[in-house]
Amino acid sequence: MFKFIGGPLSGVALGLHWTETYLLTVTGMMVSVILFTLLGHKLKHTLLSRFYKKRLLFTPRNRRLVKVWRKYGMLGVAFLTPLILTPIGGTIVASSFGESKFRIFLYMFFSALVWGVILTLVIDKLGEKVLEFF
Repeated sequence: MFKFIGGPLSGVALGLHWTETYLLTVTGMMVSVILFTLLGHKLKHTLLSRFYKKRLLFTPRNRRLVKVWRKYGMLGVAFLTPLILTPIGGTIVASSFGESKFRIFLYMFFSALVWGVILTLVIDKLGEKVLEFF
């Protein structure tokens, strides 16, 4: 639920069939996407107000985020979520930019389906070698 790559790694470690691993990996990502899409705005506001009293709006980091969002949008965030961002991070980024809940669910679901099958099959085929690495 927190790191996408953990699903395929856990499935191989537990000796699950690749289809079971795939379905559980996609389910784990979508559970976190649903939770943080529904609670994302409120959670972000609560955390930021609690830990960051005075926040600058126009920082170099924020400008880069806006530039990336304008260039790639929801498709780019969904593509990067399983690989670089976590399901939680990608969902919070998407909801922070005001993306609709339906589009977040849809794009993240297709991203989970595609990356889930790729990572699950690769890790399943490499099996023990991957487990030794991690």
